[in-house]
Amino acid sequence: MVSGIEWEVRIVLFNEIIGQERVKQQLINTVRENRVSHAQLFLGPEGSGSLALAVAYAQYINCENRQANDSCGECASCRKYNKLIHPDLHFSYPFFAKHKEDTAATYAEEWRRAFLANPYLGLDHWRNQLDAENKQANINIAEAHHIIKKLSLKAFEAEYKVLIMWLPEYLDAQGNALLKLIEEPPAKTLFLLVAENQDRILNTIISRTQLVKINRFDSDSVKKYLMENHQLGEHQAMEIAFISNGNLQQAVNLLDEDTGGYFDLLIRWLRYCVTDAGPALIKACEEELSKLGRENQKSFLLYAINMMRQAVLLKEGMSRLVHLPSAEMDFAQKFSKHYQLAQIEQAVRLFEEAYYHIERNANPKILFLDLSLQLVLIFKYQTFRRMADSTYIDNYGM
Repeated sequence: MVSGIEWEVRIVLFNEIIGQERVKQQLINTVRENRVSHAQLFLGPEGSGSLALAVAYAQYINCENRQANDSCGECASCRKYNKLIHPDLHFSYPFFAKHKEDTAATYAEEWRRAFLANPYLGLDHWRNQLDAENKQANINIAEAHHIIKKLSLKAFEAEYKVLIMWLPEYLDAQGNALLKLIEEPPAKTLFLLVAENQDRILNTIISRTQLVKINRFDSDSVKKYLMENHQLGEHQAMEIAFISNGNLQQAVNLLDEDTGGYFDLLIRWLRYCVTDAGPALIKACEEELSKLGRENQKSFLLYAINMMRQAVLLKEGMSRLVHLPSAEMDFAQKFSKHYQLAQIEQAVRLFEEAYYHIERNANPKILFLDLSLQLVLIFKYQTFRRMADSTYIDNYGM
C-alpha cells in the first residue's frame, strides 16, 4: 500500500516534460488517429525524458477526459497515474535481487518514490535508491514470469493495460520468455519498452516493436529547466547544460558541484600540454586535477569532451550547431583553426577513456599524468607544430 508515504507528487503530463515537442505530437497523433501500436520501443539516451514520455503517453491513452494535446490531469484515471498507483499500469525495471523469487514489485515503493521525485532518472540514480551492494542489475526470469501472469488478467478499470519496461537491455536471455506475449498480447494490452542502447536489446524483441526515436535535449531546454526548477542563474544554468550535453540526469547531478572554474583549468592544462611544460604539468596533475574529487573529475572530463566536440563542429563548418558563451566560443574557434581534425578527435578519445577509468576508481594522479603526456604527443610532437605561435599563446596561454 502507498498510503502515508510522503512523496513529491509530480504530475507527468506532456506539457510538463521539457522539450521533445516533435515526439510528443507524434505520440498524441497515434491516439487521435487510432494507430496505437501494441508494442513500442522508446529509444533515447539517458536523461532524454524517454521514460517520462512513456508514462505521459500511457496516461494520455487511458485518460477519461482526453484533451486535444494532453491528458486532463483531473479524472480518476489521471489521479491514479499521477501517483503511479493505477491498477492497470505496471512497471518493470532492473533491480538487484536478494532472492531468486524477487521481482520488480518487491521494490515498487522505492520505484514510485524515485520516479515521482525525478522523472528523468538514470540507472545510477536508481541504483542509489537501493541497497545494491555489489550485485549486478538485471530483470530476472522471475520478473518475466510475473509479467506474463499479471498481463494475462483482465483490465480492472482502464481501456488499456500498460506495461512500461525501463531498460530492457537488462533482460538478457530471460526476454525470450516474453516473446509470445509481446507478439500476440491479450486484447487492449500495451507494451512500452524504454531503452538507451539498442545494441544490447535482444533482436527478437526489437523485431516485434515499433521504434519511437528520442534525441538528447538541446542545451536551451536543459538551461530553461534548471532556471525554472532549480532557480539557477542564467550563466550557471548554461554552464551545466553545456557540460551535461543534453543529459538532464547528468545536469541534476552537477547542481552541487562548482563548475565555474573548468574553463580556466582546461585552458591552463592544455597550455602546459602544448608547450610540454613538464614541472607545471606535473604540478597541475598532482595539486589540481587529482584533488577535484571523483565526481568533479568526471564532470571536468565531460566539459573537456564537449569543448573538443564544439571545436570539431567548427572545424567541419557547422558553426550553426555550436552554442557557447562568448569566452568558450572564442577559444573553440581559435582552437579549431590551429589543430587538425585528427588531433582533436584523438583528444576526444583520450578524454573518453579517462572518464571510463575514473568511473572505475583509477588512481587520479597516475591517470591525469598519463593523459597529459599523451596530449603532449598529440598536440606538440605530432607533425603539426604551428600551435605555439605567439598570438595564440598571448591570447589563451596556449
